[in-house]
Amino acid sequence: MNMFQKKVQIINKSHHPLPAYKTEGAAGMDLSAFLKSPLTLLPRVSALVPTGLYIALPKGLEAQIRARSGLASRHGIIVPNAPGTIDSDYRGEIKVLLMNLTDTPFDIKDGDRIAQLIVAPYVSITWKSVNQLTETARGEGGFGSTGVGD
Repeated sequence: MNMFQKKVQIINKSHHPLPAYKTEGAAGMDLSAFLKSPLTLLPRVSALVPTGLYIALPKGLEAQIRARSGLASRHGIIVPNAPGTIDSDYRGEIKVLLMNLTDTPFDIKDGDRIAQLIVAPYVSITWKSVNQLTETARGEGGFGSTGVGD
């Protein structure tokens, strides 16, 4: 185990293998659908898809749910709240909110890989109320203020 790896408690109530990194440099692990029967995701409709997984992240870590690039690019299936956040104090089942952006129904079967799970550190802050923010060269420039394609 390298210095960046942490042990995370997991309960798997599904009959699918635990999520795993597919390559040495992968940031995400695929999550599989845990369904009693296939689910048809109708056009422009979203649904919560269960995984049967429950985790206990250590404080300072969050899990992010993101779309799988193949589902998004080939089938228009996205995670509309991406990245969905699983907080370190959440103990319920991991469910994935999926949405079908196409005009064609999409079938999800038990065991289908439906999303990616990425575990990342976060920083907790406290607010410091001030009357003025520190100045920067950018200032209030946003939403394209740095140009297009430059």
